[in-house]
This record gives sequence, structure tokens and C-alpha cells, in this order.
Amino acid sequence: MLAFQDFQREFAQHLRDPNRTRRPTGVAQRRMAVYNELAFNNICGFVDSCFPVCRQLLGQARWRRLCRTFYRDWPSHTPWFREIPREFVRYLSEHPIAQPLPRWLAELARYEWAELAVDVMDVTPSAHDPQGDMMQARAVLNPARVDVASSWPVHRIGPAWKPRQRMPTFLVVFRDLHQAVRFVEINAVTARLLALLDSGLTGQQALVALAREMSHTQPEALQAFGQQLLHNLRDQGVLLGTPL
Repeated sequence: MLAFQDFQREFAQHLRDPNRTRRPTGVAQRRMAVYNELAFNNICGFVDSCFPVCRQLLGQARWRRLCRTFYRDWPSHTPWFREIPREFVRYLSEHPIAQPLPRWLAELARYEWAELAVDVMDVTPSAHDPQGDMMQARAVLNPARVDVASSWPVHRIGPAWKPRQRMPTFLVVFRDLHQAVRFVEINAVTARLLALLDSGLTGQQALVALAREMSHTQPEALQAFGQQLLHNLRDQGVLLGTPL
């Protein structure tokens, strides 16, 4: 059994890095080449489909080199293929990468991943009243949602425009009632309001807490503005209403 486990380790190490690790003893070169190509292309297929903008902006050669180092260096532990893009985002954010990359690439990748994550989330909204008073009751937030806080305007990055300076950006990526993935751009105050609502506060309680945090000189005006903001977020599909 130990010999077989040693063979498995050698086989996996060669799959990850065929250029720097020797082929396992007893495996024909042509056969090993097939395994190498299939395994690498399989991983690349999931990464390619999730990050089309990143891939286009890097160009095919640099992108394939990045996929190779991810495949070689990142110790993914998930058994699910659909979680490979999330591991790629973690790799870009947490692992030292020798290849020079745009400063905004990791955050752009996280934004592209959020679209996939929201699309495949297996969640069902709790029973709610879409016309409920979200000032007096707890707000029900859309569970198919990822809040993206970025130091770059990632939703604007593309072949025609790349940022030169950081610009704090807040986005909510969510799946609407028609199962379409959408996003809305918000500001830092709205992002904080959503976090307070997510903690279980009523709209009124969240706005009181927000006014205190901001040292707002006119908390009553913030309450009126906040009530309209809650309605707008509900109309957009970020909020759903109040619990039944």
C-alpha cells in the first residue's frame, strides 16, 4: 500500500509540474502526456469561463502562464469543480506571484467570480411581505447576493479603459426574482447600512446606528433619506421586504 501511495504522490506532483518533476516510473511518456494535458485543460476550462475580462486583458500567453502557476502552486482542497474559480481568486489575493500583474487584477477577478457565485447559489428567500414596513421591522435581504468592496472600479475595467489610480468602489451583485444576475453600484454609507440590516436591525435602528457612527448633525434628515433608500433597494431587488 505504501508503494502505491508513493506512486500516487509522484503522479500528482508530475501532473502539477511536469517540467520540473520526473515522470512516475512505469508510466509511458505518451500516456503521461495525455494525463497532463487533460488535467491542466480541465482546470483551465473552469477558470477561463469564469474570468473572461481578466483573460482578455492579460492576453492568452500571460493568462495561460498564470493558470499554470495556479495549477502548480496553489493547494486547493475543495472536491467541487465549481469552486475552482473561488480558489483562483484566493490564489491571486493570498499567494505571492512572480509574474508581473496589473494591480487591480485580483479585485477584478473577485468581481467576475461574484457573478458566477450568485448565479449558482442554492438559496431560497425566506417568506416575506414585499410591502412590509422596513423601518419598523427587520428587513429581509436577498440571499442570492455578494457584496463587493473594492479599491478599484472593477465594474468599469475592460479593453477600452483601465484605471491608473485607486477609486474605492462598492457593488452589490445579486440574482433578481427573474433569476437574472445584476449589480448595483452603491456608496460606502449604503454598504454600511446593508451590513447593519444584515445583522438583524430594523431600518430605523440601522439608521440611528449609522447616524451615531457618522456623527451626523441632522439624524432626522438621515431617517427620511434612509427610508427612501430602503424603498429604492427593494425596488432594485437587493431588499425583499419584511418577514411574515
